[in-house]
Amino acid sequence: MADIKELAAEPRDRAGKGAARATRRAGQIPCVIYGDKKPPISISVERLSLNRLIKDPAFTTSMLDVALTDAKHRVLPRDVQYHPVTDEVEHIDFLRISDKTTVYINVPVQFLNEEASPGIKRGGVLNVVRYEVELVCRADSIPDHLTVDLTGWNIGESIHISAVTLPAGVRPAITDRDFTIATIAAPTGMAAETGEETAEEA
Repeated sequence: MADIKELAAEPRDRAGKGAARATRRAGQIPCVIYGDKKPPISISVERLSLNRLIKDPAFTTSMLDVALTDAKHRVLPRDVQYHPVTDEVEHIDFLRISDKTTVYINVPVQFLNEEASPGIKRGGVLNVVRYEVELVCRADSIPDHLTVDLTGWNIGESIHISAVTLPAGVRPAITDRDFTIATIAAPTGMAAETGEETAEEA
């Protein structure tokens, strides 16, 4: 995992919509830290500092150290709320974590070695069914991404989660089936020709 970034914050004495609006007018974003069987803490974070972090696609899967004047809290972003018109961040929930915290988290999928796929070489198309996979793991073991190696995959074949090597201690949230990550679909022309041949044989 990447290095844990630190985020400076200040405690918020007041809660509620009015207090939240005042916080935003002051260039801060209202947030809350919860979890780990401890009382929630209302905080505010400088908007510019948080916006720099949110630009990272891995923001919601990255641990942060939220630094208050009296302590640091290791957290994981869990819910980011945006303004429906301006798309500005309005509020963030941070989950307080420890070395024993287990989380359900969506992790992106990366596809490698398209040039080594005989199906894609023949004109097949990579049809991605899941761009993200929900995993269950310890908070300190969240992978940055899952890797699918396309070497050897041919037209008409489906790539299931069982073909993906997961890090130690990480498992899919879906356990009742070997779900599909992607398929190698036939190009349109080839699919049409196959359909015509099948019709003639019939």
